[in-house]
Amino acid sequence: MVRGRTWLIAILLMALIGRLVAAWVVPQIAGDAEGYWQLAQRIAAGEEYSLYDPPRRVHRMPGFPALLAISIKMFGDNPLAARCWLALIGTAACGSVYLLGRRMFDERVALIACGLTAISPTMTGFSAQLLSETTFALTLTLSVWCMANWLLDDHRELEADCRSPIWWPLVTGVSIAIAAYVRPSWLLAGPLLAVLTMFFTRSRGRACLESAVMLLGLFGALLPWAWRNHEASGHWVFTTLWSGPSLYDGLNPDANGDSNMTFFDRDNLMAQMSEWDVDQHYKQLAWQYARENPSRVVELTLLKLWRYWKPWPSAKEFGGFWRGLLVAGFFLPVCALAARGGWLARRQPWVCLLTVGPIIYFAAIHAVFVGSLRYRLPAEYPLCVLAAVGVRDVFQRWRGGRNDE
Repeated sequence: MVRGRTWLIAILLMALIGRLVAAWVVPQIAGDAEGYWQLAQRIAAGEEYSLYDPPRRVHRMPGFPALLAISIKMFGDNPLAARCWLALIGTAACGSVYLLGRRMFDERVALIACGLTAISPTMTGFSAQLLSETTFALTLTLSVWCMANWLLDDHRELEADCRSPIWWPLVTGVSIAIAAYVRPSWLLAGPLLAVLTMFFTRSRGRACLESAVMLLGLFGALLPWAWRNHEASGHWVFTTLWSGPSLYDGLNPDANGDSNMTFFDRDNLMAQMSEWDVDQHYKQLAWQYARENPSRVVELTLLKLWRYWKPWPSAKEFGGFWRGLLVAGFFLPVCALAARGGWLARRQPWVCLLTVGPIIYFAAIHAVFVGSLRYRLPAEYPLCVLAAVGVRDVFQRWRGGRNDE
């Protein structure tokens, strides 16, 4: 145990140093970062949570701007200090992978998985960005850890545990909500998990009760935000009023699989419509385009999936042969090792679902919206747990041992 803790501290220290260096040397990606920073400034100043003119009050979830606001409160309007603060968050995300690996397997797998996330070039680079990917990765992985504590069989057989049998389903629902406060696309994980629980739990009555408690925790934790949105827009909105423009971004005559929101400023609908009506308008346009152009939708879906699974970055900021080689040189072996780990853990369906499920889940979502490595990155954190099982197997075979998974 002491030796394991020593290794864990060393790995986390390495992760922190790498991320602090990235905060100094990696250029800031343009785009969403400016909006997040402005919202954080408004939170820190106690002003209305809105952007632009006319104001968009339900434009972004408040989780990540609130995290940036902590840095602004402590260090002022200093983006470098905020990037160092996010380096700590990125290091914590590595620690969350350790927790998940230890819960699902053992200390060795946990340390290997933590080490993989510590040295990942994309995870290290994005930790220094004023973007929500790394914070979302932390909250997503912790929500998967809560799912594991709820659903893995050994916990379910602990009758002497003083905790209520509904404790972990409730905590799981709240943890999914916390992640959704950072990135709303994780919201559907709750209902999907409830459906899967019906299939993989022997007691149907128990599964129904626990799933209901989980969903109650999820939507109960989001209720304050929905209440605030009701007062701001007149509608009960549990996430944001940006899904319509985002959907149209992926389904319109000029769509190519990448994000290009220039149509929003060009149309300038906010000057004559409410935020709710603009959101509904673009949803209708997107689905109308999909109905009228089914063959193009199939083509766009394949383009988005390629951009999502592409081993090297598509963004110009990360272009270049050597950068692409560095990113692909990490991701492709992780996928191969995760495939081996999944085979070894094939008799543990919940382990495979909880580690592979997030990356498949986001692939499905971004096959509809737009595709990018950015949207895959948070889901790579749980995937590293399965990759660590593959790494352990390789080591055991190299040393002449056998894997008894």
